[in-house]
Amino acid sequence: MRPDDLDEVLGIERASFSMPWSRGAFLYEIQQNRVAHCWVMREDGQVVGYLCLWEVADEVHITNIAVRPECRRRGLARKLTAEVARFARDRGVDRVTLKTFVQNEEAVVAWRRMGFETRALQMTAPPERLID
Repeated sequence: MRPDDLDEVLGIERASFSMPWSRGAFLYEIQQNRVAHCWVMREDGQVVGYLCLWEVADEVHITNIAVRPECRRRGLARKLTAEVARFARDRGVDRVTLKTFVQNEEAVVAWRRMGFETRALQMTAPPERLID
């Protein structure tokens, strides 16, 4: 991923998530974060998907992955994840992790089909709910 990919990446990001990453967040990942790696997938010169990960110690952690809405259900996320698996294997890393909202049942099912297992429950709440 390069800075000139970000207009397309941000379009996919905003179409995919209710709390999308900002341009600044992506720029930080690709320009400053030493443990981050971000990739795009292209078809006919157009970004159709992307993935960001952190490589820390013995773990590769997928921090963000999305596919252009009109390109979903074609196995592109699976291909991106397979690239992560090869990246991890080539680096001698024995674990790939990610977090997803348990309420996103479609994503949970898809990740399980790819071989991921549920190890922990992550609970989230908007800050305003936690303030008296």
